[in-house]
Amino acid sequence: MTCNLCPRNCGAERTPDRPGGVCGQPAVPVVARAMLHQWEEPCLVGERGAGAVFFSGCNLRCVYCQNKPISQDGVGKPVSAARLREIFQELVAQGAACLDLVTPTHFLPAVLEALGEEPWPVPVVWNCGGYEKPEALRLLDGKVQIYLPDLKYALPGPAARFSGAEDYFDRAAPAIWEMFRQTGPYRLEDGQLQSGVLIRHLLLPGELENTRRVLDWVARTFRPGDVLFSLMSQYTPQPGAAGNLRRHVTKAEYRAAMAYMENCGITNGYTQERTSAKEEYTPDFDLSGL
Repeated sequence: MTCNLCPRNCGAERTPDRPGGVCGQPAVPVVARAMLHQWEEPCLVGERGAGAVFFSGCNLRCVYCQNKPISQDGVGKPVSAARLREIFQELVAQGAACLDLVTPTHFLPAVLEALGEEPWPVPVVWNCGGYEKPEALRLLDGKVQIYLPDLKYALPGPAARFSGAEDYFDRAAPAIWEMFRQTGPYRLEDGQLQSGVLIRHLLLPGELENTRRVLDWVARTFRPGDVLFSLMSQYTPQPGAAGNLRRHVTKAEYRAAMAYMENCGITNGYTQERTSAKEEYTPDFDLSGL
């Protein structure tokens, strides 16, 4: 395939046997683990967990990525679209509250094939970094019930420094709007999200202004009740981190972000008391469940 699925527009030749592009992946899905995952937002996990499928590769190069072994280092196992569908079915049979597809964009054609035409008994979640193309997302219309995008940056400076994507916000904003166009306002039943958009934002140390601009955009773009918002505090320094990224987010920084969020009128969503990631947030990518 000549790949232009994401805003990178690599035009890379990705075949079943040859990886390529910024994501560094072949055309067939590469998966690092499938499991019932307890560490998503409460509205996604239910009693037994979200049915998470962790795909390998990513179109971003975040220097602070907690999933670097799979996002950048190539850990994972190729599976066919038919086997991917079986994995989805096995997770549903185990009691998954949803199908949580983690960083799936660069495998979109195979994921569509695996999802098939019939609706699933649980919501399908598109869990992505937010750096998406609306025209690619339109292929998912009717197939995905819940969009779970990051909105990492509203400022080009940190987007370029930390993720190699200066145009991140210019791409993410229309992509998130397309997600909302498809799902409409979020819908909860017995505390579980059935459809809608849940936007995540990770506060980075020393980057409070970026967080404020993200919150500004959400507040002026959506009405109360349109989307859910998750303000995350779990940033954890990674090996080789420089500058402010060598430290955790302070309690004062996170309190300031929460206060700004409240002042913006964003009350539908989640905040975290934790100031760093626990080990269980990041599972062992040991190819289990595949």
